[in-house]
Amino acid sequence: MINPEINTFLEVWNSAWSALPKGAPITDRRLLFEYIADRMRLPHPDSVQVATRFVHSEGRNVLCRIDRHNSGGVQPCLIYMHGGAWMQGSPMTHADITSRIAEANGQTVISVDYALAPEHPFPKAVHEVIDVARWVRENAADLGIDPARIAIGGDSAGANLAAAACLELRGTDAAPMAQLLVYPCVHFEMSLPSYQENADGPLIRTKDMHGTNLMYCGSEQNLTHPLAAPLHADNHADLPQAFIAAAQYDPLRDDSYAYADKLRAAGVPVELDAGEGLIHGYLRAMEYCSDSRAKLDAMSAWLKSCYAAVA
Repeated sequence: MINPEINTFLEVWNSAWSALPKGAPITDRRLLFEYIADRMRLPHPDSVQVATRFVHSEGRNVLCRIDRHNSGGVQPCLIYMHGGAWMQGSPMTHADITSRIAEANGQTVISVDYALAPEHPFPKAVHEVIDVARWVRENAADLGIDPARIAIGGDSAGANLAAAACLELRGTDAAPMAQLLVYPCVHFEMSLPSYQENADGPLIRTKDMHGTNLMYCGSEQNLTHPLAAPLHADNHADLPQAFIAAAQYDPLRDDSYAYADKLRAAGVPVELDAGEGLIHGYLRAMEYCSDSRAKLDAMSAWLKSCYAAVA
C-alpha cells in the first residue's frame, strides 16, 4: 500500500494542478508549477544563506542558486539538478531539498537552472550541467568549497542529468566524488515491469512518457544516446559511488534497480533505497509524510559519510 501520509499530499497537489486547463501551453504549466511550489514551500532554514551566480555556457548564462551553510569555512559541495521532466521546474521549485541538505551537513549545495525542453532539447541541458561542474571545480576556492569533496545529484530528470554528467566527466579533474540519484530515469524503453505495474502513477503515468522523452531527446535516435539514457553507456566502470533512491509505486522504479545493477557489475559501490510505500516525487511531500523527510535525512547522511571518507 502507498504510505497513507502521501494521500494528503496528493489531495493538495492534484487540487492545485486542476487549475491548469487541458491543452494549456508549456509556459502556463511552468508558471503554475512555480506558483504551487512557492505556496507549498517549507520555511527556509535559518542556518542557510542563499546567493546566486551565473555560469557561462555556450550561448547562455546559466543561473545557479547557492545554498550555503552559514558556518563558513571550506565546505563540501553538492551540485544539484531539479526534476520536472526536463521541461519545467527550477532551483526555486526544489529549494526545500537543496536548503535542507545544506542545513543537515553544514555544506554548500549549488542548484542548476539548466535549459528546458522543448525549446532546448538534448544535449543542451547536459552540456550546461557539465559546464557548471567544471566551473565549480575551477572556482572552488572562491566559492569556499573543497575541490576534493564535490558530489553531483538530482531527482527524476535531474538525476538523469547527474548520471550523464558523471559519464562525461569521468577521468577528468571535474569528476564528482559521489552521485545522488533520486528516482532517476536512465533509459527510455519502458519495458521493465514497473512501467506496467505503476502505469497510472500517481504523479506520472507511463502513457505520457514517450511524448515527454521524445520532447527532451529531440529525435528517436537520441533515445539511446548514452548521455540521454545513461543505462546504454558501453562502460560504467570508474564512475563515482552512488546512492540511488527508488520508489515502490513509481513507473520508473525499475530504472533504479537496473542502473544499480549496471554500476555494481562495473565495480562501483552503490547504496540502493527501495522507497517502500512511496511514489515518484515523494520528496515534494515532506510537509505531509514523515518517511519523505526521513529519506532526505538518509541521503544527507550518506553524502556526509562520503565527504568524511576523503576529508
